[in-house]
Amino acid sequence: MKAYKKTNSFGISRRKFVKIASSGTAAFSIIPSYTLSGLGHVNPSDKLYIAAIGCGGEGENDIHHYANAPNKNAVVSFLCDVDDRMAAPLIEEFPKAKFYYDWRELFDKESKNFDAVSVAIPDHNHAIVGLGAMQLNKHLYLQKPLSHDIYEARILTEAANKYKVVTQMGDQGASSDGMFTLREWIEAGLLGEIEKVYCWTDRPVWPQGIPWPDKHPNVPKELKWDLWLGTAEYTEYIDNLVPFNWRGWWRFGTGALGDMGCHIMGPPFKLLELGYPYEVSGSASTVYDGIFSEANFPQSGPVSSSIRFKFNLKNGKNLDLYWMDGGITPERPHELDPDVNMNDVLGDWPGLNDFEGSTLFVGTKGKAACGWGGRNPRLLPLVLNDEINIPQKYPRVAGDMDGHWWQWVDACIAGYGNAAVSSPFVGYAGPLTETVLMGNLLLRSFNIRKEIKRSDPVYGEMTGYHYPGRYISHEWDAENMKVTNFEPANQFVKREYRKGWGELKL
Repeated sequence: MKAYKKTNSFGISRRKFVKIASSGTAAFSIIPSYTLSGLGHVNPSDKLYIAAIGCGGEGENDIHHYANAPNKNAVVSFLCDVDDRMAAPLIEEFPKAKFYYDWRELFDKESKNFDAVSVAIPDHNHAIVGLGAMQLNKHLYLQKPLSHDIYEARILTEAANKYKVVTQMGDQGASSDGMFTLREWIEAGLLGEIEKVYCWTDRPVWPQGIPWPDKHPNVPKELKWDLWLGTAEYTEYIDNLVPFNWRGWWRFGTGALGDMGCHIMGPPFKLLELGYPYEVSGSASTVYDGIFSEANFPQSGPVSSSIRFKFNLKNGKNLDLYWMDGGITPERPHELDPDVNMNDVLGDWPGLNDFEGSTLFVGTKGKAACGWGGRNPRLLPLVLNDEINIPQKYPRVAGDMDGHWWQWVDACIAGYGNAAVSSPFVGYAGPLTETVLMGNLLLRSFNIRKEIKRSDPVYGEMTGYHYPGRYISHEWDAENMKVTNFEPANQFVKREYRKGWGELKL
């Protein structure tokens, strides 16, 4: 029997894994200039007809970017949302776009009438909609993170490879000017060899580390609750969940990591070609009820966390990437003056108190930081930004981050394989999403507990808990999507969909 016929517990062959994991490297290392330097390679008379699933928040932002594409070659022909409050403004703005509540009905009835699908809905339904679109041979723009679970991300990556459609994850920073500037700095040797990377964010900015509400008000008349739940296990409606606070609940969202991880971990993942981590460890905040009885809330993400991902680099060396959220930050770089606000100068908009996240590269020769998605790269010490000028080596995406959407539209019209995009599922967005979600697997495994009883000389018989998933490193077998040294953690690799919503498979 040939070695490549070996399959893992999820039925994905080694040959397929290796092909998918490696085939996108060139696509995101250096993107052809004809794709980046302008939009003129697409005939202005060509049109891309888009079905947009999700009309609120990021969905509205996506739709407006398509509508404002410079070549006016994107047509939003269908709208779909489960909440009239989200859909109403766009229905009015795009009166020619036919509206549906259920994406399945839209796909069944209208598949011949659109070319591509854009998805911006809660994380727990990303994969089922995205796979459905690709199985119809539709090009796909899918908001970050690609999926709720690691297994889903792998299936979406396989599907993109199988169905040969143009895919783009909604992490627009991957197309930012700053991403190319950072690449030029690294390749010019300004930082030396990168040894560590720190990634941090102000998220969560929604409730986390809280118990599941015990009150269940009536479902708002504008909301189709069962359709909103989709693949998630059924639960009674809770207040203040829609349209945003679902992010803090594991059954729907992916917490701070899922919200910002692809944006902030994306620059090192892309520029250093990190691939999958081989080990993950960390810690997270805990919540206590009373003096001795810990009230653990496994349905909600932690208030804050600190995680270390270990990678093997292509040069044979190792790299540690640190993730921090909920107010935790790395140690201040000694290159900053004491009275300088670190988040202010290293974050999204230097000079403004508007912080969402930052990435700090630590090399043997120097340091560099950027806001989420590579925005506003800065060398340290800051005076170097006025003294060093590295010639531009790579053409930029036309429109900077706005071009992330336009680039995908042009690539769809050009056809699969004829134009590159910044965040394709194969080789980049899929492995990045799996890495981000590996951090969530770690956090969720912290809540696995065993009850223990003990006698205390003062308080008598007591019941406590042991948490075997905490304070250990989780060793990760990426090919088989499996933690090899703590089996209980593997329950979070793949979840079961609610009855009636099928199973995710090619």
